[in-house]
Amino acid sequence: QVQLVESGGGLVQAGDSLRLSCAASGGTFSNYAVGWFRQAPGKERDIVAAISLNGGSTYYADSGKGRFTVSRDNAVKTVYLQMNSLKPEDTAVYYCAARAGYFGTYYATHTNQYTFWGQGTRVTVSS
Repeated sequence: QVQLVESGGGLVQAGDSLRLSCAASGGTFSNYAVGWFRQAPGKERDIVAAISLNGGSTYYADSGKGRFTVSRDNAVKTVYLQMNSLKPEDTAVYYCAARAGYFGTYYATHTNQYTFWGQGTRVTVSS
């Protein structure tokens, strides 16, 4: 069983940066792939980025390519999402999720592939 807690959200202006953190407890964190998702009001929860068990493989949705960077530090059981050049359309609640993986470079990109979810952190980008 893995518990996830997101932090780092807030209110920023367009063009600013934020770094979200996803701290895990329980389980062997290096056995889990992690994804970042976001959900804007009235919209579905969509993938933002994903990272493999060993951090060697990453995935980015088109919305964040070139602006977002996902990374992890298994020693401190934390995954980060660095978000630069934020836009008003990035406004959403951001969630991290984890699932057990099969091999070091495994990651997942769909909500139904993930087992454990955090409570979310809100990001608001003003224009």
